[in-house]
Amino acid sequence: MPDHPSVHDATSESFDALVFAPRGELVVVDFWGDGCPNCEVFARDVPALLAELAGEALRVVKVDARAHDDVARRFGLYGIPTFLLVRDGRLLGRMSQYHGRAYWLAVVREHLPAAATPAATPPPPSATHEVPEK
Repeated sequence: MPDHPSVHDATSESFDALVFAPRGELVVVDFWGDGCPNCEVFARDVPALLAELAGEALRVVKVDARAHDDVARRFGLYGIPTFLLVRDGRLLGRMSQYHGRAYWLAVVREHLPAAATPAATPPPPSATHEVPEK
């Protein structure tokens, strides 16, 4: 697994393959556009955010919502940036706007694939003792 999550630029043609085909990882779709101040703030924060998520099963897919408005319309977007959270081909939710690093990281971490759960350990032997009958 790579150290940092991967970042991909999607087009109308590549969107479904990049977003809905992957299994076992969270896909965060970043709908952005030129001239969007909040998009620029997020873009500046991306390196630090990805460093925080190093080793996680995550990819970020960037979509220019103005250049690929057909994709943005599929999801009824009203503003940018908007982030979609997709795992195993299923849309889990969305975030409207970028509310800073801490909030974005908290939401993304909440939707990451669960770590492998350890095998259930059997309960310890009973501490009760049977008293033999006399």
